Amino acid sequence: MGSNGTTGTRNPKQNSIPLTEGPNRAAARSYLRGIGFSKEDLHKPIIGIANTWTEIGPCNYHLRDVAEAVKEGIRAAGGTPMEFNTITISDGITMGTQGMKASLISREVIADSIELVSRGNLFDGVVAIAGCDKNLPGTVMALCRLDIPSLMLYGGSIAPGRVKGPDGKLTDITIQNVFEGIGAHARGQIDDAALEVLEAAACPGAGACGGQFTANTMAMACEFLGISPLGLSGVAALSPDKHAASKAAGELVMAAARNDLRPSKIITREGIENAIASVAASGGSTNAVLHFLAIAHEMGIPLSIDDFDRISEKTPLLCDLKPGGKYVATDYQNAGGSRLLAKRLIEAGLLHAEALNITGRSLAEEASLAVETPGQPVIRELDNAIKPTGGLVILKGNLAPDGAVVKVAGHKRLQHRGPARVFGTEEDAMAAVESGLIRPNDVVVIRYEGPKGGPGMREMLLVTAAIAGIAELSETVALITDGRFSGATRGLMAGHVAPEAAVGGPIAAVEEGDIIHIDIPDRKLTLEVSQGEIESRLRTWTAPEPRFARGVFRKYTDSVSSAAQGAVTN
Repeated sequence: MGSNGTTGTRNPKQNSIPLTEGPNRAAARSYLRGIGFSKEDLHKPIIGIANTWTEIGPCNYHLRDVAEAVKEGIRAAGGTPMEFNTITISDGITMGTQGMKASLISREVIADSIELVSRGNLFDGVVAIAGCDKNLPGTVMALCRLDIPSLMLYGGSIAPGRVKGPDGKLTDITIQNVFEGIGAHARGQIDDAALEVLEAAACPGAGACGGQFTANTMAMACEFLGISPLGLSGVAALSPDKHAASKAAGELVMAAARNDLRPSKIITREGIENAIASVAASGGSTNAVLHFLAIAHEMGIPLSIDDFDRISEKTPLLCDLKPGGKYVATDYQNAGGSRLLAKRLIEAGLLHAEALNITGRSLAEEASLAVETPGQPVIRELDNAIKPTGGLVILKGNLAPDGAVVKVAGHKRLQHRGPARVFGTEEDAMAAVESGLIRPNDVVVIRYEGPKGGPGMREMLLVTAAIAGIAELSETVALITDGRFSGATRGLMAGHVAPEAAVGGPIAAVEEGDIIHIDIPDRKLTLEVSQGEIESRLRTWTAPEPRFARGVFRKYTDSVSSAAQGAVTN
């Protein structure tokens, strides 16, 4: 294999020959000609375009336009595109409701549906277009299973919203400001008019949430993983450059088909470690832990929750990005984007520079193409790191024997010890926050929201943002849960506690007023109750009945694994 990852040009029409070629396939061709494909189209390589378009939310609203540009690129490079849809759930819109239980489950449905359509139609390659949080890992999981020439193309970030500050100057905001405004409003710290200003301004158009939240975290990390093209995926949703970037992605999948560049040659242990390093260096979402465990599982690559802590511990935090920092994804891209961050981390010896990208170039070759905007403040130099270690920490202890995940970017507290305030649902915890029942030094415990217990492991952004938006609580309260956090969460929060409450994990034994100690330097999450007492409580504990008796939620409950294993279902 050469330095560009190619193995020599081959006929890119491999899989689809049994579908379209020969006299006995005349009926199949007739169906396809009925919807406008020509005889010549059907003798070309057929490339599936898995589109997560929806008009439910801005993250995916523009993806029809992206798909049209991708089709242009495929046709220009000698292929025939065939577009199909899969589903999506908006994390932000469903946040704080029962609908949010569908979010993580949608990752599995997306992966399954792309696999089904692609296997059923014998595509020669696939471009998966993703916009919202679970789209990105779901599409990549499908590409892993198919192992045909393919890539994931990100729909791109939304532009930041803008509001006038007290000094009359415009300030950039994201949806995070609205969620935190909800908490401030509940405590009477801002009025209806102020909340309306945030609501009206935060989302100025199409594109995924603007900070280094889950969508942007996974988009950037998939560039480092190699399955997304560096320099193309990061182009913002409504950028004038988006059409050209999307067309180039279509041309790129055809090159991959000719060179037999498949996920199994790209998604390696080295590529996954590069992706984790990028999450750590950028202060990215804790959801990346779940998703890369799942992607590794699909590829049969050994990966454990402890690998995230090991890589984060040696990776400096270089990117000053929201929610912990100042800037948004468009600022990151304009500063030099993932090529520049890769260059920094390669200089530090923290990446596997030889790992391949879908472009056919190595990560080192991609990094050599970095163009840094002079004076940019977003992606720091190595000697000016925000923190010497990355943004992810894995805690273990008698409260989380299999692990819990903390994002340490954006807050300074490394220890917290306080009384447990125990809630069985997110709604109960939110009601307590809004009613003023949570006090400084409390540890809010939200349980039965794990993969099985939820089901679906809801994100707790409504609660965490409400706490962060209340001045007297933002730096004095901690929260732990067997559910998840949004990428927009900030503050001292430990999620993914495993084993979860619904299967009898120790979090099920916590009682109101128990003292909980979070110790980040020692990587400990401790319930200050004797082991004998924990075991005694669990002996009298009764597992709750599943919240859904049938349908997709019950299928998920019955098949999903622990968060410590990526919450996978196969």
